[in-house]
Parts: sequence; C-alpha cells; structure tokens
Amino acid sequence: MYRSQADYQKIAGSPSFQAFLKQKQAFIVPTAIFFFVFYFSLPVLTSYFTFLNTPAVGAVSWAWLFAIAQFAMTWTLSTVYSRKAVRYDQFVNALKEELKGEQT
Repeated sequence: MYRSQADYQKIAGSPSFQAFLKQKQAFIVPTAIFFFVFYFSLPVLTSYFTFLNTPAVGAVSWAWLFAIAQFAMTWTLSTVYSRKAVRYDQFVNALKEELKGEQT
C-alpha cells in the first residue's frame, strides 16, 4: 500500500520546481520551433521553388542534401535531448528526496 500522497500543489509552487520548469521550457520551446521550421521547410520549398532542384555535388541536388541534413538534425536533437533528460531526471530525483525528508 502507498504510504503517503505528495502535495502536488506544494511541489508545483515551490521555487526550485518553478526554476526547473523555466529551465526545461527554455530548452524545449526553441528546439521544437527550430525542428518544425527545419522539418517543414523542405516540403514547402520544394513545392513552391525550384532552386533546391539544382545540382549541388555531381548529380545530387540541394533537395537531397537538405533531406539528409534533416536526418542528421533529428539524430543531433535526439542526442542533445537525451543528455539534457539525464539532468532533468537528476533534478526530479533530488526533489523526491527533498520531499521524503519533509514528510518524515
């Protein structure tokens, strides 16, 4: 049986949790905006413009290079977020320990 309930309003209102949310949001919002702009720019650009159809290297067009860059961008953002998530998890674990100390 679960011993105690966490006071979620107290947690959400704590200064350390608010600072954590701001830090996380400062990373996630710009990263998500960059991702969506970069991701959707290829179909938009290829639909309305022809400059991506010009050769970049031999027979490879700029559109292909852009598409390959999207794969690299996805892997890079995934790696960066995974590393940041470790720090987020450390904060959450520290917050849990802090709350356990307050309840005893």
